Amino acid sequence: MTQRRKSTGPALAAALALLAASGASAQDAPSPAKFSTFIYQGDDGGPASPAGTYRNPVMAGFYPDPATTRVGEDYYLVTSTFSYFPGIPVLHSRDLVNWTQIGNAIDRPDQLDFGTLGLSRGVFAPTIEHHDGLFYILNTCVDCGGNFLITARDPAGPWSDPVWLPELEGGIDPSLFFDGEGQGWIMNNGPPEGEPEYEGHRAIWIQKFDTETQKTFGPRTLLVNGGVDFSTKPIWIEGPSLILKDGWYYLLAAEGGTAEGHSQVALRSRRPDGPFVANPDNPILTQRGLPMDRERPITSAGHADLVQTPDGDWWATFLAVRPYGPDQYNTGRETFLLPVDWSGEWPVITRPGEVIPEVLARPRLPEPTQPVTPTTGAFRVEDSFDAPSLAPTWMMMRNPRETWFDLSSTPGSLSLTPRAVDLGDNANPSFLGRRQQHQNASAETVLDWSPSHDGDRAGLVVLQSDDFWYFLAVGEEGGQRRMELRRRAGPSEAADGVLLASAPLIQGDTPVRLKITARGALYDFDYDATGQGWSRLMGDADGTILSTRTAGGFVGAVFGVHARSAH
Repeated sequence: MTQRRKSTGPALAAALALLAASGASAQDAPSPAKFSTFIYQGDDGGPASPAGTYRNPVMAGFYPDPATTRVGEDYYLVTSTFSYFPGIPVLHSRDLVNWTQIGNAIDRPDQLDFGTLGLSRGVFAPTIEHHDGLFYILNTCVDCGGNFLITARDPAGPWSDPVWLPELEGGIDPSLFFDGEGQGWIMNNGPPEGEPEYEGHRAIWIQKFDTETQKTFGPRTLLVNGGVDFSTKPIWIEGPSLILKDGWYYLLAAEGGTAEGHSQVALRSRRPDGPFVANPDNPILTQRGLPMDRERPITSAGHADLVQTPDGDWWATFLAVRPYGPDQYNTGRETFLLPVDWSGEWPVITRPGEVIPEVLARPRLPEPTQPVTPTTGAFRVEDSFDAPSLAPTWMMMRNPRETWFDLSSTPGSLSLTPRAVDLGDNANPSFLGRRQQHQNASAETVLDWSPSHDGDRAGLVVLQSDDFWYFLAVGEEGGQRRMELRRRAGPSEAADGVLLASAPLIQGDTPVRLKITARGALYDFDYDATGQGWSRLMGDADGTILSTRTAGGFVGAVFGVHARSAH
């Protein structure tokens, strides 16, 4: 599938307007780096997906911790973005398979301050709920304020400034539930009573919520201590949600940590504040314990959220990963979709030993509308930068504090101001990225720019965090224009990376095509400075440095464009 994006939503418009008002002058800035197109494409093969079926993941790439709600025949989904800005994408679907991003809940620089946080801090595991005409997103800004809620009448935004929830101090993963009488409740992961008895010992708590004051009130009640079987020392019970079905309140939560031991468990009670009894057949979703050498493995499944269709069917969105090596994946934690079997008294997403299928029958919902920007399967997307604002899928590292990009000064180009801020500075460099959504993928752009000083660079990046990335750049050294490939493979290497390869370029302002190709654990870096075809600067570079196993954290790799100045 090939898609050429001609129009964009209002993402980042609020940020641009606010920052433009600060009085930053383009006349004072270095010569901007102009990117006239950006092409992403990927294809991971796999079984065919005939008519009447869909393919997992439904949201490929770094879309972790999905939460879903239904309003009439419309479904809305949010995921984590940590310290990327804009944050918390809001997506819409009518069929649970094809999702279109309609905005970002955190799209104003003054809503939250990510400061110099690591990319895997910031906003964790949002949840979304709708009640009495108002949408709620609950979330935790880790190391940047704590637990909060934001609201909107329109899920596309604008969303309110945060309302902080101080009584949830020390906790994460808040979620909102309204019981059969309309009373609001907020659940969250928090510390256990007393001192933790082992690493990963957490608890699930609940407290009433007043929609008028937007505050919690009354006693905080412990629902789950440690996990479903405390004698086994279960770890990281988190991501709680409640469902009312057939007179029972079902509490669903992730357990086991967000790696290969991840799972989803269920408990139930006649009251939202317990006491809860665990499902004797937990977990209701997991891939742990399956053969590690199975073909095209999907692992680390958990953090599920259940939604019911108008016809009464139940479906679960959840996170899982697709490794190319032993617990090695660069695409991050992705959003998957499976039907829920509720033929018995308890929900079942996977049975013991069951492998998550890549292709299965679609939900019984209206015929799909193909999104402008696909999120699943093989696809190609071209951004021609000819719209008034960036597509909502573009992200930067942390909040912007000045205006350093625009789409209007050179129509049909994205212009970046080179600044003395590097990818490894834990700051807000002149960098815009979009997710790597396939193990086998490429990103390509055309750069029209010449450096002014030694050390000036602009080009194409694949990045997992401030500490792990590759930068294919046009630069200058000794007064000579050249191609460079720089890498940072950990915090011990320089913030602007180490030089791996270089090649001379003809002098002048000739545009240069740049391309990065991912092949699982290997990456290739190519350029075309003459219009005669690709030249390889380096092939078979180690892509495992971009894997979560090596780089750590909770994010996935992104491809993007970057410009930096030596002064």
